[in-house]
Amino acid sequence: MSLDEILDDLTSGDDLLAEAAAHSLSELPEEGQLAAVTALRALLTSPQVDQRWWSVRALAELRVSQVQSLLLQALKDADPSVRQCAALGLRLQIERPPVLSPTSEAFDALLPVLLEGLEDPDPLAARLAADVLAVIGEPAVPPLLERLDESSQSARLLVVRSLAEIGDQRAIPALMAALDEDSFLMEYWANEGLEKMGLGMTYFFP
Repeated sequence: MSLDEILDDLTSGDDLLAEAAAHSLSELPEEGQLAAVTALRALLTSPQVDQRWWSVRALAELRVSQVQSLLLQALKDADPSVRQCAALGLRLQIERPPVLSPTSEAFDALLPVLLEGLEDPDPLAARLAADVLAVIGEPAVPPLLERLDESSQSARLLVVRSLAEIGDQRAIPALMAALDEDSFLMEYWANEGLEKMGLGMTYFFP
């Protein structure tokens, strides 16, 4: 199939055809993927939410460096489903290096957008942004700790959850403090993080 034919399937409105098209784009050689990025970038500005969503879905499968900036752009889309898809796409990119590595300079741009995403009015989009931060791991710990005192209660819970899943010892004081908060979920994730680091309830003296 030609690139135009694949893109026609991607925007056909048929989910099965569109999903197959997203995978077909990922199988193109690098030159073809670069051409696909140009077309998908244009779709990101489509007035049709469905077309923007499938553009993001397809971008997530591509293995060229230009993808990251477009996924970051999609994290600020007006539609929550597109933002959710963008977060999932970034996670996929991080989990399948080397295009997007947690140790790369690209995270200077990525981290602020994800941290802002913790305050997303859509709870699922906010949680997915937190998931990406957890997957990033140690490089995300300092900005997460800074965010802890500056966020809404819902975002603070997501910060504690991400810190717990990362399990970095720099978060121990913050997780200890979270145990004293009047929130079952905050206490739960703080305990999870402390246990992951081998502390848990054994951290406390009787």
